[in-house]
Amino acid sequence: MKKNEILQNILVEKLVFWWKWFARLKSENKDIDGKAIFISGGVIPGSIINVRVLKSRKDFIEAQAQEVIKKSPIEKLHPNNIYGMQAGTARVNIPYDEQLKMKAWQVEESLFHVKKLQPDLEISPIISSPLVDNYRNKIEFSFWKFISAKHEKNEHFNVWFHKQWEFSKIEDFDGTILISELANKIYKEIKDFAKNSWFPVYDQFNGEWFFRHIVIREAFFTKQIMIIFSINHTFSWVQNLDFVKDFFTTLAKKYKEITSIYLSLNNSKADVAIWELELIYGEKFIEEKLLGLTFNISPKSFFQTNSYGAEKLYSEVLSQIDTQELKNFTVLDLYGGTGTIGMVFAPHSKKVISVELVADASKDGKENAMKNGITNMDFVNAKVETFLDDYLKKWEAADLLIIDPPRAGMHPSALPNILTFKTKNIIYVSCNPATLARDLAYILENSDYKIVNVTPVDMFPHTSHIETIVKLERV
Repeated sequence: MKKNEILQNILVEKLVFWWKWFARLKSENKDIDGKAIFISGGVIPGSIINVRVLKSRKDFIEAQAQEVIKKSPIEKLHPNNIYGMQAGTARVNIPYDEQLKMKAWQVEESLFHVKKLQPDLEISPIISSPLVDNYRNKIEFSFWKFISAKHEKNEHFNVWFHKQWEFSKIEDFDGTILISELANKIYKEIKDFAKNSWFPVYDQFNGEWFFRHIVIREAFFTKQIMIIFSINHTFSWVQNLDFVKDFFTTLAKKYKEITSIYLSLNNSKADVAIWELELIYGEKFIEEKLLGLTFNISPKSFFQTNSYGAEKLYSEVLSQIDTQELKNFTVLDLYGGTGTIGMVFAPHSKKVISVELVADASKDGKENAMKNGITNMDFVNAKVETFLDDYLKKWEAADLLIIDPPRAGMHPSALPNILTFKTKNIIYVSCNPATLARDLAYILENSDYKIVNVTPVDMFPHTSHIETIVKLERV
């Protein structure tokens, strides 16, 4: 079986681990009939699809989903989705209760080997998102053109997400069920302005032309909106940017919720929305409120993309520890980002130290702590593994570790150090069940910690993403 060979009419059986789907090959060749196939891509159990072979190994095949031949029986047309199937909403036609079952199973499967180390491991029922539709507070769209004689395509103006299974292409849509009705209206007006201007969409291959990205950030609790409009400002047709600035000034007058507008001036080939920023309207940031705290959100700020879901997530993290115990605790908030979780813990703790590699995130966190009158919190801009080495060499102590790493999980050299503190509890918040399982296995094999609780939390309906909270306790 060769790479890129197309296997037809493959029945998708189930989700197994890390967003891989399981199927078996049906073949008249007895040597390969029944061979396991692990499929990547946004497919639905029970569907029949064509797949492209990525690797053929002795015992299994790795493949990429290509085309749906027959829909799954659990698939039902979403009654409120007027925008069609999009790459960012691969599961929109799966009823939400079925989505939750799949995500809970995803966590269960990922922790299969961890259960061998701790057979009594129990997983709590999954916590659902407060909003199923229109929940995202940040969205980023790319302008693109696709001109190809080979594919008989002549698309000069596309703006949306990357096409599912074909990342080099951008589909064209007028809205998405992921963001609010207001954000959809604003997006459509920006898109229409760009299209009617007759200025060309930026070409990633030759590095020229004009329109590049649209970013919309919406604070759900304060109703404030920020727009970041990315363009190639050195394009030869451009005399000045007054026509762009005039459009956005008029747009802000129409929608009072728009309180901040930036131009992102990018003449490099780097496909990033945030580059050299020019504030052309309103404030430098928008404000969002969570659990009684107020946060400034700037163009580069990291913030959970589901505001209502973030309140649920952070409340659940805080509930893992008796707040009476916290009064005398020094808390290490590792991979702290802008320090949001740390700030939720700070009012109940003696001291919180938030450690984050990205300097802008640490700076935002420090400013937000001051804004909320939090004085018992330090922000350290450093690699977690470097910070822990230095901290331990000074014989500094900690009473609680909160770990919220990126998708790659904890740095390998940081894992041994977190065990050195011998804190009563560790709280691990993960956005990737696969790396969570890897790190938990290391902790169980190399310490006297035991997993007390595993709680999946859905922050991203209609997608495959899931957050998981794990509480560990020293036996």
